[in-house]
Amino acid sequence: MVSTCRGSFLTIESPARLITGFRSNIVHTLILILLGLTSVISLTFIIERGWALRRGIILPTPLLDSLDHCHTRADVNTVLRFAQQHQNTPLARLTTTAIEHLEWAKADNVEALQTRARHEVSKMERGLIVLEIITGIAPLLGLVGTVVGLIDIFSTMASGETEATAFAQGISTALWATLSGLSIAIPSLITWSIYNKRIETYGIEMETHLDVFLRRQYPNSNGN
Repeated sequence: MVSTCRGSFLTIESPARLITGFRSNIVHTLILILLGLTSVISLTFIIERGWALRRGIILPTPLLDSLDHCHTRADVNTVLRFAQQHQNTPLARLTTTAIEHLEWAKADNVEALQTRARHEVSKMERGLIVLEIITGIAPLLGLVGTVVGLIDIFSTMASGETEATAFAQGISTALWATLSGLSIAIPSLITWSIYNKRIETYGIEMETHLDVFLRRQYPNSNGN
Protein backbone atom coordinates (compact mmCIF):
# COMPACT_ATOMS: atom_id res chain seq x y z
CA MET A 1 0.00 0.00 0.00
CA VAL A 2 2.85 2.36 0.90
CA SER A 3 4.75 1.53 -2.27
CA THR A 4 1.59 2.13 -4.25
CA CYS A 5 1.21 5.53 -2.63
CA ARG A 6 4.86 6.33 -3.27
CA GLY A 7 4.55 5.24 -6.86
CA SER A 8 1.43 7.31 -7.25
CA PHE A 9 3.16 10.32 -5.65
CA LEU A 10 6.16 10.07 -7.98
CA THR A 11 3.88 9.74 -10.96
CA ILE A 12 2.16 13.00 -10.01
CA GLU A 13 5.30 14.92 -8.95
CA SER A 14 7.47 14.24 -11.99
CA PRO A 15 5.07 15.77 -14.53
CA ALA A 16 4.78 18.83 -12.28
CA ARG A 17 8.53 19.32 -12.36
CA LEU A 18 8.53 18.76 -16.11
CA ILE A 19 5.84 21.41 -16.59
CA THR A 20 7.78 23.90 -14.41
CA GLY A 21 10.96 23.27 -16.35
CA PHE A 22 9.10 23.53 -19.65
CA ARG A 23 7.62 26.90 -18.68
CA SER A 24 11.02 28.14 -17.56
CA ASN A 25 12.57 27.09 -20.86
CA ILE A 26 9.83 28.89 -22.80
CA VAL A 27 10.35 32.11 -20.84
CA HIS A 28 14.13 31.88 -21.16
CA THR A 29 13.86 31.25 -24.90
CA LEU A 30 11.45 34.17 -25.27
CA ILE A 31 13.88 36.46 -23.45
CA LEU A 32 16.72 35.39 -25.76
CA ILE A 33 14.51 36.01 -28.82
CA LEU A 34 13.66 39.49 -27.52
CA LEU A 35 17.35 40.17 -26.93
CA GLY A 36 18.09 39.03 -30.48
CA LEU A 37 15.42 41.37 -31.89
CA THR A 38 16.73 44.20 -29.73
CA SER A 39 20.25 43.70 -31.05
CA VAL A 40 19.00 43.75 -34.67
CA ILE A 41 17.02 46.96 -34.08
CA SER A 42 19.98 48.58 -32.34
CA LEU A 43 22.38 47.65 -35.14
CA THR A 44 19.91 48.91 -37.76
CA PHE A 45 19.62 52.35 -36.14
CA ILE A 46 23.36 52.56 -35.49
CA ILE A 47 24.10 52.01 -39.18
CA GLU A 48 21.23 54.21 -40.42
CA ARG A 49 22.08 57.17 -38.16
CA GLY A 50 25.78 56.79 -38.84
CA TRP A 51 25.09 57.06 -42.58
CA ALA A 52 22.61 59.95 -42.18
CA LEU A 53 24.87 61.97 -39.87
CA ARG A 54 27.90 62.07 -42.13
CA ARG A 55 29.43 65.53 -42.31
CA GLY A 56 28.93 65.85 -46.06
CA ILE A 57 25.21 65.14 -45.65
CA ILE A 58 24.76 67.81 -42.96
CA LEU A 59 27.36 70.45 -43.90
CA PRO A 60 28.18 70.30 -47.63
CA THR A 61 31.59 71.88 -48.23
CA PRO A 62 30.61 73.93 -51.34
CA LEU A 63 27.80 75.61 -49.41
CA LEU A 64 30.08 76.33 -46.44
CA ASP A 65 32.62 77.93 -48.78
CA SER A 66 29.95 80.07 -50.44
CA LEU A 67 28.76 81.29 -47.02
CA ASP A 68 32.32 82.17 -46.04
CA HIS A 69 32.77 84.20 -49.23
CA CYS A 70 29.43 85.98 -49.06
CA HIS A 71 30.14 89.53 -47.89
CA THR A 72 27.36 91.61 -49.45
CA ARG A 73 23.80 91.26 -50.73
CA ALA A 74 25.25 90.96 -54.23
CA ASP A 75 26.77 87.58 -53.27
CA VAL A 76 23.53 86.16 -51.90
CA ASN A 77 22.41 84.69 -55.24
CA THR A 78 25.57 82.59 -55.36
CA VAL A 79 24.86 81.24 -51.88
CA LEU A 80 21.25 80.54 -52.83
CA ARG A 81 22.35 78.60 -55.90
CA PHE A 82 24.59 76.34 -53.81
CA ALA A 83 21.80 75.93 -51.26
CA GLN A 84 19.44 74.77 -54.01
CA GLN A 85 22.04 72.30 -55.26
CA HIS A 86 22.20 70.78 -51.77
CA GLN A 87 18.57 71.36 -50.85
CA ASN A 88 18.22 68.06 -48.97
CA THR A 89 20.78 69.03 -46.34
CA PRO A 90 20.00 70.80 -43.03
CA LEU A 91 22.47 73.63 -43.70
CA ALA A 92 20.91 74.32 -47.10
CA ARG A 93 17.42 74.50 -45.64
CA LEU A 94 18.58 76.87 -42.90
CA THR A 95 20.48 79.03 -45.39
CA THR A 96 17.42 79.22 -47.64
CA THR A 97 15.30 80.29 -44.66
CA ALA A 98 17.78 83.06 -43.80
CA ILE A 99 17.88 84.30 -47.41
CA GLU A 100 14.10 84.23 -47.83
CA HIS A 101 13.72 86.52 -44.81
CA LEU A 102 16.47 89.01 -45.57
CA GLU A 103 13.85 91.71 -46.12
CA TRP A 104 12.69 91.25 -42.54
CA ALA A 105 14.28 92.92 -39.54
CA LYS A 106 17.29 91.02 -38.30
CA ALA A 107 15.61 90.02 -35.04
CA ASP A 108 12.65 88.53 -36.94
CA ASN A 109 14.95 86.72 -39.34
CA VAL A 110 16.95 85.26 -36.45
CA GLU A 111 13.75 84.10 -34.75
CA ALA A 112 12.54 82.38 -37.93
CA LEU A 113 15.96 80.79 -38.34
CA GLN A 114 15.98 79.51 -34.77
CA THR A 115 12.56 77.93 -35.25
CA ARG A 116 13.77 76.18 -38.38
CA ALA A 117 16.99 75.14 -36.63
CA ARG A 118 15.06 73.39 -33.84
CA HIS A 119 13.15 71.47 -36.49
CA GLU A 120 16.37 70.43 -38.24
CA VAL A 121 17.99 69.29 -34.99
CA SER A 122 14.88 67.25 -34.22
CA LYS A 123 15.17 65.54 -37.60
CA MET A 124 18.84 64.75 -37.01
CA GLU A 125 17.96 63.25 -33.62
CA ARG A 126 15.38 60.94 -35.18
CA GLY A 127 16.02 57.37 -34.11
CA LEU A 128 18.36 58.23 -31.25
CA ILE A 129 15.49 57.75 -28.80
CA VAL A 130 15.37 54.10 -29.91
CA LEU A 131 19.04 53.62 -29.00
CA GLU A 132 18.40 55.33 -25.67
CA ILE A 133 15.50 52.97 -24.93
CA ILE A 134 17.51 49.91 -25.93
CA THR A 135 20.31 51.04 -23.62
CA GLY A 136 17.82 50.85 -20.76
CA ILE A 137 15.80 47.73 -21.60
CA ALA A 138 18.51 45.37 -22.91
CA PRO A 139 20.20 44.89 -19.48
CA LEU A 140 16.77 44.49 -17.87
CA LEU A 141 15.80 41.78 -20.36
CA GLY A 142 19.10 40.06 -19.66
CA LEU A 143 18.47 40.30 -15.92
CA VAL A 144 14.99 38.81 -16.33
CA GLY A 145 16.51 35.91 -18.28
CA THR A 146 19.07 35.33 -15.53
CA VAL A 147 16.45 35.46 -12.77
CA VAL A 148 14.25 32.96 -14.63
CA GLY A 149 17.23 30.66 -15.03
CA LEU A 150 18.12 30.93 -11.33
CA ILE A 151 14.53 30.23 -10.31
CA ASP A 152 14.62 27.06 -12.40
CA ILE A 153 17.94 26.02 -10.86
CA PHE A 154 16.80 26.55 -7.27
CA SER A 155 13.49 24.81 -7.96
CA THR A 156 15.44 21.79 -9.15
CA MET A 157 17.75 21.99 -6.12
CA ALA A 158 14.73 21.94 -3.83
CA SER A 159 13.84 18.53 -5.20
CA GLY A 160 17.32 17.25 -4.29
CA GLU A 161 18.17 16.27 -7.86
CA THR A 162 20.91 18.79 -8.69
CA GLU A 163 24.61 17.92 -8.54
CA ALA A 164 27.38 20.50 -8.22
CA THR A 165 28.34 20.23 -11.91
CA ALA A 166 24.77 20.63 -13.08
CA PHE A 167 24.31 23.58 -10.71
CA ALA A 168 27.42 25.34 -12.07
CA GLN A 169 26.28 24.69 -15.64
CA GLY A 170 22.87 26.13 -14.86
CA ILE A 171 24.36 29.28 -13.31
CA SER A 172 26.60 29.70 -16.36
CA THR A 173 23.64 29.38 -18.72
CA ALA A 174 21.55 31.85 -16.71
CA LEU A 175 24.31 34.48 -16.65
CA TRP A 176 24.61 34.38 -20.43
CA ALA A 177 21.33 36.32 -20.60
CA THR A 178 22.79 39.16 -18.54
CA LEU A 179 25.95 39.17 -20.64
CA SER A 180 23.87 39.32 -23.82
CA GLY A 181 21.88 42.28 -22.49
CA LEU A 182 25.02 44.19 -21.55
CA SER A 183 26.63 43.36 -24.89
CA ILE A 184 23.70 45.07 -26.61
CA ALA A 185 23.35 48.01 -24.21
CA ILE A 186 27.00 49.09 -24.08
CA PRO A 187 27.50 49.63 -27.87
CA SER A 188 24.07 51.32 -28.03
CA LEU A 189 25.03 53.72 -25.22
CA ILE A 190 28.41 54.53 -26.76
CA THR A 191 26.89 55.14 -30.20
CA TRP A 192 24.06 57.23 -28.74
CA SER A 193 26.61 59.43 -26.96
CA ILE A 194 28.75 59.82 -30.08
CA TYR A 195 25.80 60.73 -32.29
CA ASN A 196 24.43 63.22 -29.76
CA LYS A 197 27.82 64.92 -29.56
CA ARG A 198 28.06 64.95 -33.35
CA ILE A 199 24.64 66.61 -33.68
CA GLU A 200 25.61 69.20 -31.07
CA THR A 201 28.82 69.96 -32.98
CA TYR A 202 26.95 70.29 -36.28
CA GLY A 203 24.42 72.61 -34.63
CA ILE A 204 27.15 74.90 -33.27
CA GLU A 205 28.95 74.99 -36.61
CA MET A 206 25.77 75.83 -38.55
CA GLU A 207 24.89 78.51 -36.01
CA THR A 208 28.35 80.05 -36.31
CA HIS A 209 28.35 80.18 -40.12
CA LEU A 210 24.82 81.58 -40.35
CA ASP A 211 25.46 84.14 -37.62
CA VAL A 212 28.43 85.49 -39.59
CA PHE A 213 26.31 85.45 -42.74
CA LEU A 214 23.53 87.49 -41.12
CA ARG A 215 25.97 89.98 -39.59
CA ARG A 216 27.32 90.68 -43.05
CA GLN A 217 23.82 91.08 -44.50
CA TYR A 218 22.78 93.51 -41.75
CA PRO A 219 25.87 95.73 -41.48
CA ASN A 220 23.96 98.62 -39.92
CA SER A 221 22.23 96.49 -37.31
CA ASN A 222 23.46 96.72 -33.72
CA GLY A 223 22.38 93.23 -32.67
CA ASN A 224 18.73 93.91 -33.60
